[in-house]
Amino acid sequence: MYRKKIVLLMTSFLLAFSFLGGCGDKPEPEVTQEPEIEEQITQEVPEEPVSEEPEIVRAYPVIEEREVVNGKMQSYLTGEWVDSDIATRRPIAVMIPNNKPAMPQYGLSKASIIYEAPVEGRITRLMAVFEDFDDLDRIGPVRSSRDYFLYVAMGYEAIYCNWGLARPYVEELINRPEVYNVSAAVEGIHNPADEAYGRVSRPGYAKEFTGYLKIDGLFDAVDRLGYDWNYDDGYVPQFLFAADETVANYADNDDAALIYPGGKSGGNSGGYGSYHPYFEYNEDDHLYYRYQDGSKQIDEYTGDQLAVSNVVFQYCHGEVRDSHDYLAFGVHGEGDAIIFTNGKVIKGTWSRYDGDFTPAKFFDENGDEIIVNQGKTWICNIWEEYGEFVEYE
Repeated sequence: MYRKKIVLLMTSFLLAFSFLGGCGDKPEPEVTQEPEIEEQITQEVPEEPVSEEPEIVRAYPVIEEREVVNGKMQSYLTGEWVDSDIATRRPIAVMIPNNKPAMPQYGLSKASIIYEAPVEGRITRLMAVFEDFDDLDRIGPVRSSRDYFLYVAMGYEAIYCNWGLARPYVEELINRPEVYNVSAAVEGIHNPADEAYGRVSRPGYAKEFTGYLKIDGLFDAVDRLGYDWNYDDGYVPQFLFAADETVANYADNDDAALIYPGGKSGGNSGGYGSYHPYFEYNEDDHLYYRYQDGSKQIDEYTGDQLAVSNVVFQYCHGEVRDSHDYLAFGVHGEGDAIIFTNGKVIKGTWSRYDGDFTPAKFFDENGDEIIVNQGKTWICNIWEEYGEFVEYE
């Protein structure tokens, strides 16, 4: 659109004529030049359109921004409504053995996320991530760290709890000032928190399976160490949860009622062969029940079988580090993934490129973030080189 602005520059001259009573000739009028018209044309610059983010079309309604309602808020870890002071508090990540001599574990049913990965000896170890643990007196037994577990815990901004040797592969990482750890006094831990740990009498158990995290001592240790219980402002939740009153049913996807991270027959060397763990889906309550070593895996705290709403297989490249069979896994970068929810199979990928304090995110084969159902999640780190043994039916 244009506007014309006319600037008129004009000089006026007044002509005076004198007439002398009938005598003399009539004077010729003075001729004046037509004034020039100076025209300025200014262009009105159109406003640039405001760029808008493309609208994301989701397959199901999801939890967007969290807000406090009647003192409760939807959990970042499960999507379920919990007290707001729990939902906004950093979780704790506790290292728990998973081999037969340690069974049963205490408190696992209260964990929001259970992360499982192979360790030396070709068995698996668990890292249980708790946000609601105030009613527990203890959690355990507790065992030692591996650096890939710690990197995963950092993605949840969790306070990391372990009891065991920190050398040779964990010492530098766990003692960094940005890592919040509550660790028992062992070699390689520079600022131990012995007030958080104690032994529990377990007749017939080896001493290494009698050490527990004491919840009262945990709070004392966090206060003494000066850790901040609040999430950072830039906290990134790992999962995209379906909204309330919504079931992400994935009706067009394949069914899977039995899930074997190490194969149905077991016996492979990828960590899941020793105790043959598997999950069985129950259509009535939409939960996956955990079995191991031919039996239900029970939480000693409740006496109930462990069950979760979602199971994730996260494929990671693994290597053997030394002659003691210590392992290393790539938990940054990207890889294949399979999500099991509501009895369905969603194949896709995982990606983690935004640093240690952001978690892996999961995407379907179209590149869209996978929507999982509200509830607890069990993540199995699948040794990529042994991924061929994974089965489900």
